[in-house]
Parts: sequence; structure tokens; C-alpha cells
Amino acid sequence: MPTTPAPHHRPTSADNGSPVGPEPGAERSARVAVTLFPLLILAGGAVALFAPAPFLGWAAFINPGLMVIMFGMGLTLTLPDFALVVRQPLPVLLGVIAQYVIMPLVGLGVSTALGLSPALAAGVILVGCAPGGTASNVVTYLAKGDVALSVTMTSVSTLIAPVFTPLLTLWLAGQYLPVDAGSMAVSIVQIVLVPVVLGLVVRAVAPRVVSAVLPVLPWVSVLAITFVVIAVVAGSAAAIFGAGLLILAAVILHNGLGYLLGYGAAKLFRLPVPSRRTMAIEVGMQNSGLAAGLAKTYFAPEAALPGAVFSVWHNVSGALLAAVWRRSSSRTR
Repeated sequence: MPTTPAPHHRPTSADNGSPVGPEPGAERSARVAVTLFPLLILAGGAVALFAPAPFLGWAAFINPGLMVIMFGMGLTLTLPDFALVVRQPLPVLLGVIAQYVIMPLVGLGVSTALGLSPALAAGVILVGCAPGGTASNVVTYLAKGDVALSVTMTSVSTLIAPVFTPLLTLWLAGQYLPVDAGSMAVSIVQIVLVPVVLGLVVRAVAPRVVSAVLPVLPWVSVLAITFVVIAVVAGSAAAIFGAGLLILAAVILHNGLGYLLGYGAAKLFRLPVPSRRTMAIEVGMQNSGLAAGLAKTYFAPEAALPGAVFSVWHNVSGALLAAVWRRSSSRTR
């Protein structure tokens, strides 16, 4: 879930919300973000799975790694990114509601349908209760969606996560495992809210310095999330071998239904096609690294597996979905 600054600051056309006149450099950067990054994450996860011993001590650094990712996200944001909440409140409100209604309930449904163990079910539900993933902005850009809406939805869902993620997890996952919602909320504030706000402040105070480092942020972010994936997978390698196919099936269903229902919700409210694509991507792609870290802290190690697998899969599926929609947009010109 790499943060990428280039796409969402570009102007968009009035008719379809997609970037106008993309620069070749920005285009190449976005393509790298959704093709090479998932491969690096996949490679890291594979190494940890088949040779976990050297990485067993990394678990203590999962939360710091997540904080680096969220700080990077904050650096890519500016206050005008939130102006869309005032200018076009309906799509933003609909998107955030869909984020915190569709994915948690789908997570519960998938867990029930597949008969997952309590730890795995809690992990899947926690992924559904997490805010939107930061890679969604890049995927929306490539899919010819409404990038401004994507950035706003990701930002808003992230900022309200300290309230909604623990409450929804308590409500839906509490039947499987005990949930300390208060402590989880404090952790989300520390891991998510504080770094994002700090990133916003740093960008406001030192914009030139931040602009100089923005091109390297995707690499910092992907290295951090790869670190998180390695730490989680290494600590649960045996469990993955024992239930790998079941976890993969749960993740694919959860992610795919998120795309489908997110698109359907936007279509129901007659939003334009670019906004429908954005809604699908924002709902289907989750901050699964955060979910994995929280699951490892508050549940059993096995509960972190869905988040770890989701971290890889949603980048792969998002890249494929973006390629399909981008090609269809080119054909209709």
C-alpha cells in the first residue's frame, strides 16, 4: 500500500475526473507503484514463509513500520485535499459509509460462509473494519477514476478510524475473540492519526523540503509495508501452511466483493463512471497492514494472517482491475 504523491495533485477533466495530460514520468511512477511494489511485497512474504527463522524478532517493530507508512501518507496530503468534503459532500459521505459498512459486513459473511476458526474470522473482520488503503489513490489514477475523490475518501476514512475501527471490530469480531476496543482505539491514534497529522504539519511548515523528498516516499512506504508483511508472515509461517488456501479464498472473496459492492453502491446513487470506479477501489482496498499489526497485538498471531495476505493480494488485484478499466476507457474515446 505505497503512498504516491504524483497522481492526486494533477488537474482532472470535468467530464470523467481522470488526470489531464499526464506527464510520462508520473505515468511511469504510477505504473511502478502498482506492478513492481506488489512483486516486492510478494517476494518478501515468500522469503518469510519458507525461511522464517531470521525474521522472528521483527514482530516488535511492526507498529513503528506502520507509523512510517502513515507519516508518509500525511506528507502527501495538503489541506485543500479535504475541500471536496465541502464542495461535494454526497460522494465523500457515501464512500466513507460504504467503506465502514460494506467491508466489515462482508468480512463477517465470508468468515461465516467459509467456517473460519475464531482467530481467522476475527482477522478477516478486522481487515474489513480498517480504513482505506493508501495504494487506492494510485490504482484510481491508473483506472481513470476520480483521483480527488479517492484522496479525500482515503484521508477521511483514515482520520475517523480511531473511532469506527475498534467499535465495529468489537461489534462484529467480539463474538469470536475478546476485543479491547479502548486500547485498540489508543493504538490507532498512535499508529495512524498522530503520524498522519504530523506529516500534514511538516508539509505545511516545510513545503519545499517535503516536495524534494516526495519522489522517494513510495519506495519508503513499500519497504515499510514489506517489512510488516515479513514480520507477520514469519511469526505465523506454520499456520499459513496449515490454512493457506482457506485464507487466500477468504481474502479473494472479501476483496472482490468489496470492489463489486462498492461499484454497485455508487451506481445505485447514480454517480458518474469515474466516481463508481473510485468507490469500488476505495471500498475493496484496505489498510490491511494496519489490520495485521492490530491483529497481532490484540488477537492471536493467526489472526494477523488475513491482513498479511490481503496486503499482497489487493495490490495485485487492484493493478489488474486498473488495467482493465484503463483499457476500456481507451476503447471508448
